[in-house]
Amino acid sequence: MSNFDDMAMLFAINNAEEHENHNIYYERQTRNTENVTDPFTLSDRLFIFVTLNFLDTGSYQSPIGNSRFMALSQPTVSRCISEVVAALNLPEIFNLWVKFPKNVNELTDIRNGFYRDTGFPGVIGCIDCAHVAITPPSSNLNLDENQHPEYIYVNRKGYHSINVQLICDSKLKILNVNALFPGSTHDIHVWNNSSVLPIFDSGYPLLQWLLTPISNPTTEAEAFYNKRQMSTKSVIERCNGVLKMRFRCFLKDRTLHYKPEKASSIINACIVLHNMCITNNIELIDEPDIQGLDNTGR
Repeated sequence: MSNFDDMAMLFAINNAEEHENHNIYYERQTRNTENVTDPFTLSDRLFIFVTLNFLDTGSYQSPIGNSRFMALSQPTVSRCISEVVAALNLPEIFNLWVKFPKNVNELTDIRNGFYRDTGFPGVIGCIDCAHVAITPPSSNLNLDENQHPEYIYVNRKGYHSINVQLICDSKLKILNVNALFPGSTHDIHVWNNSSVLPIFDSGYPLLQWLLTPISNPTTEAEAFYNKRQMSTKSVIERCNGVLKMRFRCFLKDRTLHYKPEKASSIINACIVLHNMCITNNIELIDEPDIQGLDNTGR
C-alpha cells in the first residue's frame, strides 16, 4: 500500500461480537497512486482490519500479528496502525467526520434532539473530559516548545494520561475533540484553549452560553434546573462509556504504549471511527455501564 497519505478513505465497521467477524466496508479515492505489483503487498482491507483489531481490543502489537487470522510481524502491525491512523487524521477526513453544525437546519436538529431526550432547551452540545492512559513519556530535558515534561502527564489519580475534551450531540456523535493536553491539565484550561463555545459540569464557569449545575439550590426552580441539567450532562457520560467499550485501548488497564503525540493521533482516529459508527447506525452489542466507567478511563 504505497502513498497511503494521499488516499481519502471512507469506511464503516460492523463491530461484531467475535472480532474475526468484523465486516469492513470502505471506499477509497486515490490521487496519483500507482499500481502495486509486489505479491507481498498487504491489502487495504488487511491494513484496516489490523488497526481495528488493535483499537478494539487494546492489545499489544505482537499478539495481534501472531493471531491465527493475521500471521504478521510486529513491525508490519505497527506500520498498519501508523498508516491508517495517519489517514484518519488527514484534515480532509477528520474535518469531514468531526465537526460542529454548519447551518441552521443542522443546529436545529441538535437542539431538538436534546430537548426531545432530556427536556432541556437550546443545547447544542455536552462537554466533559476523559483521561486516556499512556506510558510515561521520556524524561529527556531537551524538549521543544510543543512538548511537556514527564511529570506533567501524571493526573490526579496518579497515572500518566492525556486529558481528552469531548463535545457530543444527543445521538452521541462527537462534534469536537481536543486530545492535546497532559493529564495534569485542569479541564477549564483545556476549555480556555479550545476554539468552541456549547451543557457542562460544575468544573466549568457558569456563563450565558455555558450552563453548569447550581451549587446548593435553594428554590424549587433551581432544583428542577439542576435535575434537567444533570439529565442532559448524562449524554456525554454515556458517550464516554460507549467510546471506552467500542475502543478498549481507551481503558486505563489497556495503556497506550506510545509517545503523547502518537497517542493523541490514535485518540483522534478513534473519534472518527466512532462517528462513522454513529452515522451508519452501528451499535454496540452491550451497552456500557456508565456507573462502572468514570472519567479517569476506568
